[in-house]
Amino acid sequence: MASAAAPMQEDKPLTGGRLLLAGFVLALTNFMVVLDTTIANVSVPHISGGLGVSATQGTWVVTSYSVAEAICVPLTGWLVRRFGTVRVFMAAMIGFAAFSALCGLAPTLGLMVAFRIGQGFCGGPLMPLTQTLLLRIFPPERRAAAMGAWAMTTVTAPILGPILGGTISDNWSWPWIFYINLPIAVFCIVGVFTLLRSKETETMVVPIDRVGLILMVIWIAALQVMLDLGREHDWFGSSFIVGCAVVAAIGFVTFIIWEMTEGNPIVDLRVFRHRGFTVSVAALSFSFGTFFASVVIIPQWLQTSLGYTATDAGYVTAFNGVLAVIFSPIVAKLTNKYDPRALVCFGIFWLGVTSTLRTFWFSGADFWILAAPQFVQGLGMPFFFVPLTIIALGAVDPEETASAAGLMSFLRTLAAAIGTSIGATLWQNDAQASRAELAGILNGPDQVIARAAQSGLSAEQGRGMIERLVDQESFALATNHLFAVAAVIFFLSATIIWLAPRPPKAVDTSAAH
Repeated sequence: MASAAAPMQEDKPLTGGRLLLAGFVLALTNFMVVLDTTIANVSVPHISGGLGVSATQGTWVVTSYSVAEAICVPLTGWLVRRFGTVRVFMAAMIGFAAFSALCGLAPTLGLMVAFRIGQGFCGGPLMPLTQTLLLRIFPPERRAAAMGAWAMTTVTAPILGPILGGTISDNWSWPWIFYINLPIAVFCIVGVFTLLRSKETETMVVPIDRVGLILMVIWIAALQVMLDLGREHDWFGSSFIVGCAVVAAIGFVTFIIWEMTEGNPIVDLRVFRHRGFTVSVAALSFSFGTFFASVVIIPQWLQTSLGYTATDAGYVTAFNGVLAVIFSPIVAKLTNKYDPRALVCFGIFWLGVTSTLRTFWFSGADFWILAAPQFVQGLGMPFFFVPLTIIALGAVDPEETASAAGLMSFLRTLAAAIGTSIGATLWQNDAQASRAELAGILNGPDQVIARAAQSGLSAEQGRGMIERLVDQESFALATNHLFAVAAVIFFLSATIIWLAPRPPKAVDTSAAH
């Protein structure tokens, strides 16, 4: 399921300006794909308003992309072997551009989700493909520098995503967060066709695990539908949600059994026999799912409850990447000197500390009170991601590295979608419960209405003022409670990493994406 490709056909290697331009095109492609995972987060209220749906339904724009991307990642290895690296890259880029345009034109939520799924399917292979092509075209002595530039696009894109999304939504309109992909995609398509079409990999007819693929799509789709629609359908009081849960459970168990016995599985679950890989993936899934949920929910709270513009919400959210950029190269060096488990433990524990800081947020907090935890959180992110990859890939056999890296990417992306759905549901439910509790203990509403009347407001306006105040405080309490839960998850994830054995000194992480 990995991004490994067939041997490259013999051709004169790229040098000089052509090599640098090719590297830039591939890095820009990766930047665009990663950008699309966060650019819509701060625009959810705008998209929800434009499509006439609730903010909770608006999060489907985020989760549908993540789920589709996760499903497509395991197919990358087969697609490359069957059709060739460059052909798959070109097809994925063209599809990504087409679905980006359709997302901007979508008139309903249903079509928007469908087009985001298409965008995710096309975007899924692009990250591992850009990495594979970079490793192919650069000589061994320059690959580290090339992968460093690639990694920087992965780190900086989530910083610029919320800023661009907020600025575009406020100053133009939300469809332009998708339209901006078009000129970048055209440039990258032309660049790859011009520079790399002679670098096509050999193709071969290889079998595909069709049953495994169908089972994977069924159980993931059923689970995501259950999580996204459960709140609106009264959860297990609805026969439809119960049906989705049954399909997801049976599909998951059947999928596990099939993949464990299939000779050429779509997802190589055998790597879970390595304790280090299993522990690392568990810590990654819980931590990243929790982290990504906060990235989606914070901008919603700022805009729907505190009156922030999408631009200002984007700046608050983007602060979490500043220290991540600064410390990423430092952490890469520290992994050669210290036990990676200690670095991962520190990184995840730090995320728990910053989540604890957010439990003190309140509705009257100013910009810097909200931005400070975002800023300091960035310190823990490279300590979390970089050493965790080393532990996971260092635990598997060398010939399993590519499969293990692909499986990590699959589970990380799936965890982001599931975590967002669960987090949004918990947040909305907690806000509803807090609202009912506050309304029950509210003292003196008649006095507030009387004072409002003295200020020239009507009784109806006074009641409206009380209702807005209760709503604002209920969502502030729900946000505090959500981050208290997040802190507990982070602290537990930080401790379980010690169940993994210490990895060997030299670990090949080139297959990670």
